[in-house]
Amino acid sequence: MNVPQQPPRSPRALLRNPREDQIPEGPVEVVVSLDDNRRANIVFGLYDQNIAHIERRLGVIATVNGNRVKVRGDMLGTDQAKRVIDSLYELARRQLELSTGDVDGMIAEARAQGILFPPEQISSEESGFAEINTRKRRIRARNAAQNDYLRALRKHELTFAEGPAGTGKTWLAVGHAVSLIEQGVCERLILSRPAVEAGERLGFLPGDMREKVDPYLRPIYDALYDFMEARHVERALQTGMIEIAPLAFMRGRTLTNAVVLLDEAQNTTSMQMKMVLTRLGEGSRMIITGDPSQIDLLPGQKSGLVEAARILEGVEGIARIRFAEQDVVRHELVRRIVGAYDAEDRRSQIRS
Repeated sequence: MNVPQQPPRSPRALLRNPREDQIPEGPVEVVVSLDDNRRANIVFGLYDQNIAHIERRLGVIATVNGNRVKVRGDMLGTDQAKRVIDSLYELARRQLELSTGDVDGMIAEARAQGILFPPEQISSEESGFAEINTRKRRIRARNAAQNDYLRALRKHELTFAEGPAGTGKTWLAVGHAVSLIEQGVCERLILSRPAVEAGERLGFLPGDMREKVDPYLRPIYDALYDFMEARHVERALQTGMIEIAPLAFMRGRTLTNAVVLLDEAQNTTSMQMKMVLTRLGEGSRMIITGDPSQIDLLPGQKSGLVEAARILEGVEGIARIRFAEQDVVRHELVRRIVGAYDAEDRRSQIRS
């Protein structure tokens, strides 16, 4: 008697959602074939976790068999899943591993295209998300807000980026700045941020100026090491190509042929913000990032970021990008945390 063989099960089956019996009647089925074994494994991820993530986000069923992926679902979901897998396969040419954020970025891009045409029929300039290319790595915007942000950085000399933590404001700004320096568009990178503690007093810090400011600039350093080799970062700091400039030392300077990044700008005062903005010199770019929901100034002090963004709204040559809760890419749980706090703020405003 012939006993029908059961299809092999993998740990991914425990992660799958929705189940196959939840697919509506008459689903569309497509098969994606990946030629390179190594790149296929990168696309699938450990225990096929990237494929499982695509299933959850797009509401399809994806079955891996060797280097082939069979996708079942409605027409839109299967089309988007195929485009996501093809894009991840292309990305695997340049990366040894793919994160959940990379998968989310490709899903966001597929959804933004919104039409059922093969990727080769759509030019990347029209529908593809913007990219940053440095000698160390190449990264692509992961959602529409990041795409708008990168395009604004290319077109404008002054860009404001506002939004919650985890949206990539500072990280993308550093990547863009590094790319400008490597291309020879600008000669140096100037990093600054207000020395304001987040609700606690750290007292006097020992050391020279750089050692005193370093703890406040640690997130920017982390981003620098993501886009540049460590030895190049240290050399650039020694030669002045990368300069740490506390706000107090910016007054009176004219910053020419430089990329100026002011991080945590929600903690600048009105006077500090005006002073920084008027430092912009010939051939320079300025990026101002901050989260208006996390202002640590003393009660009664106005946030320079909030005020400047309002006053300069619509001024030619200035872009303003606003990130929202749904644009958080750091971790899915961070998005939920930000959403919970935003909801509580709205309830507090209604009660008051």
